[in-house]
Amino acid sequence: MSVVTVQLGQCGNQVGQQLFDVICGDAREGQGRTYRASSRDRFFRPTAQGGLEARAVLIDMEPKVINQSMSRAARSGRWRYGEASHFSQKQGSGNNWANGYHVLGPRHREQVEELVRREVERCDVLAGFLPMMSVAGGTGSGVGTFVTQCLRDIYPSSFVLNHLTWPYETGEVIVQNYNSVLTLAHLYQLSDAVLVHENDVVHRICGQLLNIKQISFGDVNGVIAHQLGGVLQPALTPDSHGVHSANPLGELVSALACHPEYKLLSVSTVPQMPASSIAFSTFSWPALLKHLRQMLISNSKMEGGIDWQVGLPASSGRVRSLTRGTFNTSLANLLILRGKDVYSAETGGFEEPAVYTPWLPPEEAFSLWKSPVPFNKYEKSATLVTNSQALLRPLDDMVRKAWNMFASRAYVHQYIKFGISEDDFLDSFTSLEQIISSYSQLQ
Repeated sequence: MSVVTVQLGQCGNQVGQQLFDVICGDAREGQGRTYRASSRDRFFRPTAQGGLEARAVLIDMEPKVINQSMSRAARSGRWRYGEASHFSQKQGSGNNWANGYHVLGPRHREQVEELVRREVERCDVLAGFLPMMSVAGGTGSGVGTFVTQCLRDIYPSSFVLNHLTWPYETGEVIVQNYNSVLTLAHLYQLSDAVLVHENDVVHRICGQLLNIKQISFGDVNGVIAHQLGGVLQPALTPDSHGVHSANPLGELVSALACHPEYKLLSVSTVPQMPASSIAFSTFSWPALLKHLRQMLISNSKMEGGIDWQVGLPASSGRVRSLTRGTFNTSLANLLILRGKDVYSAETGGFEEPAVYTPWLPPEEAFSLWKSPVPFNKYEKSATLVTNSQALLRPLDDMVRKAWNMFASRAYVHQYIKFGISEDDFLDSFTSLEQIISSYSQLQ
């Protein structure tokens, strides 16, 4: 089954291009025919010349980033974008969600829907859509939300998993919190699940784990692409009977988003280190999984800064008991293991009842996927996708900052002139405050 990726705005197009690079590089000749074919069929289609073309639609209101993404893909020599799979204009959205959602999106609806329709018709079986966008600016957030609404209307039975890049807390755009509130409130009604990467967290990974001195957006996007690849590449599920999972989006949503009030997903991956160090490093499953479990319960998105006194293995080999309410509580977790000796890995620490909300049994809340194929040069790697309280603090901070601006009516007139009323703002605040309340009560 195939996934159609919709890359929206500068961030969505840059992350999408690097994601396809990671997937194509991982599905190399040495990986085994079944794995390679499953991976490529999900995200690429063969060309008449024997190459690979991404199953993607590229959308931006300015052509520069799309042209760069298409050129980089072609220069890789391994894959490319379709020559007629993109749409751009010569004027951006002005970092205004309302302009993107109410003006530019509807104005170009027919052209965008036609691009998506053509891409869908090239799929033997459609698994669903992966819209990728930032929530800070205008095109990714506003046009992206409008396009997601169109996908939901036209393909109501297909899965829609939105990938969002959360802005730096210190601010990239003065109205980024307005754009983020409006985006998330609307997507929560449209998406089956929302997978979030926080720029601040990924930036720290680049500096502290990858030892990058001058961190660029390309470095940040590379980490995001690596983590997404670890989620989306083929794996064996308990019910797959030795066959790679057929519908990655559907199975991801089924494993993690079992309640419509809880759709926020975050990702952690171990190990992460400079490429030059990988060949000289050895990993064991007990060590990797101990690190990852500790990251989960302490809500640390990376291995540094962990309180190692919580949940360490006891001398008996069993995991020490946890006291509910003192750590990050999960609704559901999906653990994906890839690499050597994967079937020997012991994952019992992720099944402890205290990790989860009491109204969902651990056997229903925890899912495990495995693949004996190493991923992206790592002999062993583990990726955890969690529906938990991990995003509660950044969400609460974003809503608080947006509300403080709204209370003084700062910049509100810029949204009103494009069709957003004060009641629309209030409805979005109410929606997100309900989500915050729901996640707060998971304990």
